[in-house]
Amino acid sequence: MESGFAPSEIDTTRAHPARMYDYYLGGKDNYAVDQEAAREVIRVAPEVRDMARANRAFLQRAVRFLAGESGIRQFLDIGTGIPTAGNVHEVAGEVAPEARVVYVDNDPIVNTHANALLSGSGATGIVLADVRDPAAILNHPTTRALLDFGEPIALLLLAVLHFVTDDEKPADIVAVLRDALPPGSYLALSHVTKDFRSQAAEAAAAVYNQATSTVTLRSHLVISSFFDGFKLVEPGLVQLPLWRPDGPLPRNLDKIWFYGGVARLAD
Repeated sequence: MESGFAPSEIDTTRAHPARMYDYYLGGKDNYAVDQEAAREVIRVAPEVRDMARANRAFLQRAVRFLAGESGIRQFLDIGTGIPTAGNVHEVAGEVAPEARVVYVDNDPIVNTHANALLSGSGATGIVLADVRDPAAILNHPTTRALLDFGEPIALLLLAVLHFVTDDEKPADIVAVLRDALPPGSYLALSHVTKDFRSQAAEAAAAVYNQATSTVTLRSHLVISSFFDGFKLVEPGLVQLPLWRPDGPLPRNLDKIWFYGGVARLAD
């Protein structure tokens, strides 16, 4: 556990998005309160489990692209969630065993599980911090020890910015992170939207309003603005299954109300 965070800060009275996501993916690292909230989301939006799997698959395709075609060897994954099979260090390591990864999440449960999973690995680290405080992430000793800010870094913001309200200025958060990245770096980002099944999306978001983080549904245009200063690689910002698919597409794309994209820091 990182210093400054006591085990008592693990709140089991309110659902946490990381633990709900773990439940969607069939994991067991969640509490009754998380299960209850997740089941309510599934009740109003049954496709949420398909979206969680689609987001996980997008993460893996994006990391393979970054480690392979783009030659990235450093990853900063903010909002990592409960560690499961196929995490960033495993996927990147298949392409580049020397790849280094810093995981960041604000849930002490994630921190505890990740530390146990990653123990003994000098190429990975876990930081207990919040995306809303990007300076704390960038200046954290673990971040500085593992990542060389003189070489390209892949910044991963997968399914995290929709937990940042408009008042918390997500575009400014991304800008702080972007401005710390060296030339040749990349941003991979995914975000939920109500551009498709708006009623189901709003009903699901309402459940999260009772959790530790609310959900803000944003349009394609607004999500695109988070890539300011970057140049999107093909096929741009698209529904997750459409980003460089490596298998058959789902029959009903409208049920995947999630956009994703990967972009290179503009020269």
